[in-house]
Amino acid sequence: MEIENAPERLRGLPSWLLNQAALAANRIVGEGLAEAGAHRSHYAVLSALDEFGAASQAALGRRCGIDRSDMVALVNALSRDRLVAKRPDPTDRRRNVITLTTAGRRRLRSLDTAVGRLQDALLAPLSAAERRQLVVLLRRVVEHHAAT
Repeated sequence: MEIENAPERLRGLPSWLLNQAALAANRIVGEGLAEAGAHRSHYAVLSALDEFGAASQAALGRRCGIDRSDMVALVNALSRDRLVAKRPDPTDRRRNVITLTTAGRRRLRSLDTAVGRLQDALLAPLSAAERRQLVVLLRRVVEHHAAT
């Protein structure tokens, strides 16, 4: 949709504008990560493991908002690439514990750089101060609705 051709009534709605921004963000980040040979779910899982440490596959899926069936394939792919290690949980052999490998940590740093460039592309019309303000405001909206 050409935004200038959208009805003014829509262009004045925060919900419509957020949706249009989300569409652009999904396109820019999705395409950029694909060029880097990754997917946003790869970045989410590697980030969660780096920040919070080892976790069961199920807990990792819940933390990242990834469906259980998708997590199996995702962890298998990351394990095949030696970015994560999958081992039986010593306290419950029915579960796997996923840990970030050294290669996974290096890959995450590389993806951090790519994601930073993609954020810059998305937010190009905003100053650094406006970007910080946007993040604060969006986080407030997201946290409010996550709590309700």
